Amino acid sequence: MSKQPEPITALYCRLSQEDAREGESNSIQNQRAILAKYAKENGFRNAQFYVDDGWSGVVFDRPGFLSMMEGVKNGTVKTIIVKDHSRLGRNRLVIGTLLEEDFERYGVRYIAIMDNIDSDKGLSDLVPMQDLFNEWHAKNTSQKVKSVMLSKGNAGIPLTTTIPFGYKKNPDGSKYWVVDEPAAKVVRRIFALCMDGYGPTQIAKILYRDQVPTPGEYWRGVGRKAGAAIPERPCQWATESVQHILGRMEYLGHTVNFRTHVKSFKNKRKVLNDPSEWKIFENTHEPIVDRSVWERVQELRKNKRRNTKIGKTSLFSGLLECADCGAKLYFCTSSVYTDESQDHFVCSHYRSNTGSCTAHFIRDIVLFDLVLAHLQQVLHYVRNYEDVFVQTMRKKSVEEQTQAIVEKRRTLERNGRRIAELDSLFRKAFEENAAGRISDERYLKLAAAYESEQGVLQRESVRLESELAEERQAAEDIDRFLSLVRSYTEIDTLSPTILHEFIEKIVVHAPDRSSGKRKQKVEIFYRFIGIFDLPDGDEMVEILRERRQRKLAEQPKTA
Repeated sequence: MSKQPEPITALYCRLSQEDAREGESNSIQNQRAILAKYAKENGFRNAQFYVDDGWSGVVFDRPGFLSMMEGVKNGTVKTIIVKDHSRLGRNRLVIGTLLEEDFERYGVRYIAIMDNIDSDKGLSDLVPMQDLFNEWHAKNTSQKVKSVMLSKGNAGIPLTTTIPFGYKKNPDGSKYWVVDEPAAKVVRRIFALCMDGYGPTQIAKILYRDQVPTPGEYWRGVGRKAGAAIPERPCQWATESVQHILGRMEYLGHTVNFRTHVKSFKNKRKVLNDPSEWKIFENTHEPIVDRSVWERVQELRKNKRRNTKIGKTSLFSGLLECADCGAKLYFCTSSVYTDESQDHFVCSHYRSNTGSCTAHFIRDIVLFDLVLAHLQQVLHYVRNYEDVFVQTMRKKSVEEQTQAIVEKRRTLERNGRRIAELDSLFRKAFEENAAGRISDERYLKLAAAYESEQGVLQRESVRLESELAEERQAAEDIDRFLSLVRSYTEIDTLSPTILHEFIEKIVVHAPDRSSGKRKQKVEIFYRFIGIFDLPDGDEMVEILRERRQRKLAEQPKTA
């Protein structure tokens, strides 16, 4: 007859981050010493420690607790000893179920040393009250921590517990980060690959092929704590990791706080906040990625390019829109033809058989030649007639534009003064009414009139601010487009990088056969400037004539 294994006496230790701040008395080391001494002095044999260090008492997915409860359920653990009752947990409903149902059902003896609780002697009626106090303590601590985090977050101090890949702690002790150059090179490469037309999954495969360490592997290699699990194969990047890197604003040099929140002090699962609730502090540390690159990558991620069933894709996937219904155009190919002559795009609403739109059929090779030719012509024109280009894009003379901006600013100042004046009048009317010098009816009429006028002024001010911002942005956009043009000497063919740097979208119209020939209008929207129509022959003659006259007028007159 085989001997039954001796039951386990579980010595359970738990310490949350908040408890650790209270000092040595609650430390894991101190709990171990108290539990070991108690077990030895009271004859508890086969004692085993189950430890959860850094875990809150309101959650019960703690590794040590789960391992102990597994022993309870399979009958190997028959006694549980804790230093004090709050170590078991701070959720009164769960603890009540454990004491009154689970431990009873599995025949487990429960002892809390400091609180003089021993289930073999019967549970006091005060234990549920103690559980309630323990839960209140957790709630109060959570509110204090939340208040501190709110204050830090609003002050621009980074709240993230994990510094983004590509940065590291500042050696001088500053709360802001510095660039970790070896990791930053990988981040820049990921953004460059996305600009070249590769999706997150493709980028992950490229990094694996080139044996680039994952963030977790890199951090462990430099002695930094990494919570991420080690991949089964070295350098096996996850698609989600690449997506996460491509979406982080921190690479622009900004601090982003309040991205997530927890539902309650009992439910620690993080929930994403709406981006409008984020708090962004710009230029708090050195950027890794240029703003233009980051913005373009976000646009590309919105218009994801997917391969066809036979694995083909097009440079233009995600860029084409239907002129009639506004839907995207889908890339279609054929497994029958080996060349690319039959690759084409059609409106997605036509493909879905909804009958809401026509095909808007256009071949990929035709689109390639058309866009390349137009881009080459635009670049040639801008390089040779930059002054005319700038004047055309601004549509107004500098004097007219400046005068319009000055007038809008004056109006904003007048509105601000009047809004402040109305606030003063409103307070005065309130005081007069409170003192009985004007009737309630008169006060309500004045208040309604003041509020109505304020509303009109505030709406006008918002509109003017928006228009001024747009005008400032328009001037900046022209300069950015010129800078982009200057960065290229010649463009002989299209690549994903060139296409994504210059083209925002391409609008395809339905073909027109009214003349007996198939004609199709295609509108190219360039980044920063939108549609740009090249001048025809007569317009070029006029442009050259005006330029010659300007140059003659600028020449110094001789006696």
